[in-house]
Amino acid sequence: MTADAQRRRTVMQILLLSAGFVVLVAISVSSVLLINKSRGDNAWVVHTVEAEGQIANLLLEVRRAESATRAYLLSSAPQYLAEYQSAVTGILPALDRLADLTHDNPIQVENTTKLRKAIEQRLSEFSRGVDRVKNNDVSTSITVLRDGSSMSAIETIATIGRDMRAEEDRLFRQRTETADRTQLLASSVTIAGSGMVLALAFGSVLLVRQSSRARDRAETRLRDANLNLEATVDERTADLREANEEIQRFAYIVSHDLRSPLVNIMGFTSELEELGGDIFRRIGGLTQASSETPTPAGGEIPLEGPDKQLSADFSEALGFIKSSIAKMDRLISAILNLTREGRREFQPERIDTRELIENIVSTLAHQAAEAKAEIHVEPLPNLVSDRLALEQIFSNLIDNGIKYLKSGVPGEIRIRGRTRLGYAIFEISDNGRGIDPKDHQRIFDLFRRAGTQDRPGQGIGLAHVRAFVRRLGGTMSVSSELNAGSTFTITLPINWNASNRNADQ
Repeated sequence: MTADAQRRRTVMQILLLSAGFVVLVAISVSSVLLINKSRGDNAWVVHTVEAEGQIANLLLEVRRAESATRAYLLSSAPQYLAEYQSAVTGILPALDRLADLTHDNPIQVENTTKLRKAIEQRLSEFSRGVDRVKNNDVSTSITVLRDGSSMSAIETIATIGRDMRAEEDRLFRQRTETADRTQLLASSVTIAGSGMVLALAFGSVLLVRQSSRARDRAETRLRDANLNLEATVDERTADLREANEEIQRFAYIVSHDLRSPLVNIMGFTSELEELGGDIFRRIGGLTQASSETPTPAGGEIPLEGPDKQLSADFSEALGFIKSSIAKMDRLISAILNLTREGRREFQPERIDTRELIENIVSTLAHQAAEAKAEIHVEPLPNLVSDRLALEQIFSNLIDNGIKYLKSGVPGEIRIRGRTRLGYAIFEISDNGRGIDPKDHQRIFDLFRRAGTQDRPGQGIGLAHVRAFVRRLGGTMSVSSELNAGSTFTITLPINWNASNRNADQ
């Protein structure tokens, strides 16, 4: 799968997930709103039913009061009077309850007001009739209940009751339809949302399956590539190891072959020096014989004029030849040492790094005292590595710190360390003359030196140190400015890993 296809698939998955999240939120919000609306609509339906029931209950109480009043007028029986009083006691509270239930509807408010007047008029008539019965005026009471005004109040109550019931029936139908529509809408939203979620889930499953197949194919290709890469790396490593071994053998052979003619040159130079002495003595003898001057008591015949200058030039030339031979001999020895170290197998062991460096410092104490330098060793992490390689690494860096201090300034060299992610990080800092940033890489090259060449050396120390660090599986860097000191940072694995050690780097 190409990077663009992978990117498009990732974007599509993100869009599907975002769409699914939006749909779920929309369904949740819509469902909550519709459920609340449905609950409100159902509450209004229940309210309408309750209002209708209250109308029926009020009219029932009025009829009960009227029936009890008539029975009392006809029989004067006390139980009918009690029935009348019970009915009258419940009428007004029922009327107040009905007014409270219908206060939101102006039509019902008007009907309730009319109904209250008619009921109060009828209750007043009931009260006068009962009072006349109590005064033994039964015939007048019956006449009052039968007159036109009484019949008009009864008809008014019946008419208003029917109107109020009709209004509540209308409201019931309207509110029931509204509640049904709300429930239908809620169901439709839920079904539609569920369908969209299922569709998005199906699309996500398809994308996930495609991604899984693509990932499996990529893993297969990566596995094959890794196998090929491992084989290629092994092959290249073997070639590199063989090439390095060949280079080491070549360097070893060349060093030996160079040393043989160098020894001859050294021998012939000595012979040439003796021969030159004989020649110039002969020249001195011939000069003395021609001038017939007596031979000096010491036997040495001094040279004069051009002969003396020729003798001095000859001695100077031989001196240059001998110093160059000595330098060449040191370089050949250094190359031999490098080839020997490159062939040496490392022997890992657990090392107390602080103790190792303190031993190195003690061996360099004389040089440090002469240079008026103080060496501070801070707590250092321990590690498993090759002791001899570490000794050469740290001794070379500390020796360089002592060698390249600024004259007239008390020297200070500090060795500190820390650990990070399975590696030990060592820093060797000094307050010496420093290194120009443009020479930071140059100083690690073989036989290359930086700065003023006023100290003895062949330019192989730091190259040797970096080769050791790399063979140990670490890295090395320098941070420095001119006249601002230097800090060499070495990073080495805390635990020995045999898979990448003892290999020629």
